[in-house]
Amino acid sequence: MLKDGETFAIFDRSGDVQSLGFSQHGIFHEGTRFLSQMELYTGQGKPLLLSSLVKRDNSTLNVDLTNQDISQNGKVALPRNSYHLFRSKFLCNGVCYEQIRVKNYRSEKTKVILELRFDADFTDIFEVRGMKRARRGERLPSVVDEDSVTLGYRGLDAIERRTRILFSPRPCRLSDQVAAFELTLDGNQEETIFITLACIVDDQHPPQDVPFGVAYSRSQEVKKELESRLCEIHSSNEQFNEWVNTATADLLMVLTQTPDGLFPYAGIPWFSTIFGRDGIITALQCLWVLPEMARGVLRFLAARQARDVEPRRDAEPGKILHELRRGEMANLEEIPFGRYYGTIDASPLFVMLAGAYFESTGDLETIEEIWEAIELALEWIDTYGDRDGDGFVEYGRQSETGLVQQAWKDSDDSVFHADGRLAIGPIATCEVQGYVYAARMAASKMAEVRGLHPLAAKLHQQAKDLQEAFERTFWIEEIGTYALALDGGKQPCKVRTSNPGHCLFAGIVSEERARRVAESLLSADVYSGWGIRTVSAKERRYNPISYHNGSVWPHDTALIAQGFARYGLKEESLKVLTGLMDASLFMEMHRLPELFCGFRRRPGAGPILYPVACSPQAWSAGAVFMLLQACLGLSINQPTGRIVFDHPRLPSFIDWIRLKGLRIGTASVDLLLRREQDDVGIIIERREGDVEMVVIK
Repeated sequence: MLKDGETFAIFDRSGDVQSLGFSQHGIFHEGTRFLSQMELYTGQGKPLLLSSLVKRDNSTLNVDLTNQDISQNGKVALPRNSYHLFRSKFLCNGVCYEQIRVKNYRSEKTKVILELRFDADFTDIFEVRGMKRARRGERLPSVVDEDSVTLGYRGLDAIERRTRILFSPRPCRLSDQVAAFELTLDGNQEETIFITLACIVDDQHPPQDVPFGVAYSRSQEVKKELESRLCEIHSSNEQFNEWVNTATADLLMVLTQTPDGLFPYAGIPWFSTIFGRDGIITALQCLWVLPEMARGVLRFLAARQARDVEPRRDAEPGKILHELRRGEMANLEEIPFGRYYGTIDASPLFVMLAGAYFESTGDLETIEEIWEAIELALEWIDTYGDRDGDGFVEYGRQSETGLVQQAWKDSDDSVFHADGRLAIGPIATCEVQGYVYAARMAASKMAEVRGLHPLAAKLHQQAKDLQEAFERTFWIEEIGTYALALDGGKQPCKVRTSNPGHCLFAGIVSEERARRVAESLLSADVYSGWGIRTVSAKERRYNPISYHNGSVWPHDTALIAQGFARYGLKEESLKVLTGLMDASLFMEMHRLPELFCGFRRRPGAGPILYPVACSPQAWSAGAVFMLLQACLGLSINQPTGRIVFDHPRLPSFIDWIRLKGLRIGTASVDLLLRREQDDVGIIIERREGDVEMVVIK
């Protein structure tokens, strides 16, 4: 997989886009597949694969191939391994660049015949996922020139989408389906074919023809500039370093520059777009590593906050965006997700992120810029969010085609009672009440800074009132944790799930009950050995292969680890960090996917993969940074100029860890942290600017 901006691509290991059967392969741009086939043939068949890899920084796919035996008149005219093919591909600004370098390793002159077979079906991403449409737009006549082909489609949304493929040198034969090359190479001679594939939407200017090398240099400059802003993490454990390096590269890949700043697109392939909840949580996970991400997320979501009641979009004034799509089906509202607001938690999470961002950066200018959006989100919580006035925030969809469940576990069967009955809405999940509590506490602090003292006092009291009501209503003594949710009849769903762990993260849980929640989450029926299951194995609807009823989500486990640390439960945080670290060892490139199955850990075997999980996924990539932050007790408070380590701990598999370029405002430090029995020693290797280090033992 490759991604850049609004474009992502999925190839097979040979670098091809295959068109056979149900295939996710292709080059996708703004929710549409602009290339559905691009297969390389040599002589009498496909070349043989030698190796294939995506560079560590996710920038380039490199593939090494060689020829198979090529026969003529019943005899082998050209034996296998006579020449080498090197394919290199990358994306930049809506264009896929490819070079095919051919080198003859025979001593005599050799004729090499290459064919590229291509097509573009211009299907919507939801069609690729399996949705059927009654009608589609029309395929436009192809335009074939001497060195280029343009394939076109006019959608039912009246937008023309075109795929322009430029070849250099000119093919010896070119049609709207095939480009053929005949190369005659002397011994040890090599030649290179360049292919530039541009995705063009009619309201955009076609990209300029930029040479392969120039485009590559430009794309690398952008990546290096982003890398320079990150806090660099390196430890004594190379396997942990691989996990961190992959997560960093994945974050840089999904980060997309918008008019309002950086925004992490949720995941490839199905969610390579804006998701409010995912973007906010990823920004929270990475706030200490890359604070600019949080600023971009806040500004983008504030600019697109709902202002009107629109039932078909589940929109209400002050509500924060759930999802933004740009494909044909979204434009035609065949799906509701063009600009969709069906999320109950993005609004309080937005306010939480604003508070955390201000505390970490002291950027009052951005808070002033989005203050109206913060107030509108708080007003939405009090009015539309609490639809029956009972003090809790609940959801119930307005759109007939929208999401039934609108908390983070948004599959239809994710909220149920102990006997397995699905809960009937409106539904108030426990973690959303935690988010609302944290949002009000954060907004109270920001209001104080802005001199809005009556508002600050009101928000603080609202938070405390909610906390008391939450403890009184949601705690279920018989299961030793909080109810998953209240249904529309205010009956609690007495089900053990991971959701109360988010309540720890938000800080709404009382001190005396925090340890009991942690014990529940780490019991054998909830903790799989790799991570925390979304639903206990003892519950009626538990299914380790389900999306939300027993699987393990890395971001979920990471948020819970931060919740453990908030209540001083460092051993518990270390345990889940170790479990996910072990899981990463079995994953390709140490990349944690969106989720994996919740089967118990077995000796000598790795986690069982969920079949259609997105990978990479933004908040799965961000999990390692929040897990590390939890164990170190790391917090940054720019208004006081302090970096705090609260009872820092390191797992047994890390002897030391170095944080380079840890920023607080305009200041930064390089730190070396060493594990010392049940403690961590911290050495300041470089300090630039005014910053105070505080270590709480």
